[in-house]
Amino acid sequence: MSDTSSSATTADLDATYAAIMAETAATGVVPHFAELSRTMGITPAEALERMKTIIGMTPGWFHPGTDYIASFPPFNSQPTQYRVSVDGEQKWFAQCGFEALACGWLFPGKTVRVDAPCLVGDDPLRVEMRDGELLLVDPDTIVGYTRSPVGGDAANRPFR
Repeated sequence: MSDTSSSATTADLDATYAAIMAETAATGVVPHFAELSRTMGITPAEALERMKTIIGMTPGWFHPGTDYIASFPPFNSQPTQYRVSVDGEQKWFAQCGFEALACGWLFPGKTVRVDAPCLVGDDPLRVEMRDGELLLVDPDTIVGYTRSPVGGDAANRPFR
């Protein structure tokens, strides 16, 4: 996908981001730009332009060579090992283990559960949360790991 510069205002992009996130939280599926255009009352071309701009500003991405959003943090459109359930219903996948924790804020008052296999052992991992409070961490020794640099360049990271 080639980069485009959007003529959308910050308010337009905020509204578009909110519409994408609301649809994804409600359905478990990131909307296609044609669906987003109807929701927002804009042309499909403008919806696609806004989506490209927003994806360029986030750690999300389009599936290569398409206009389908593969990942819209904290969600992933394609199944991952991070299964997210809300009040017992599983229809979401998180982009990664860290992003899975961010899913909790999108469902106020509801119990959000993340189930994942341990990537270095054979124990399943489970976290339950509601309104920013951890209700269950099993096992209680869960540790986060990333192969990617976190927090920008090494000199500016909050931890070393």
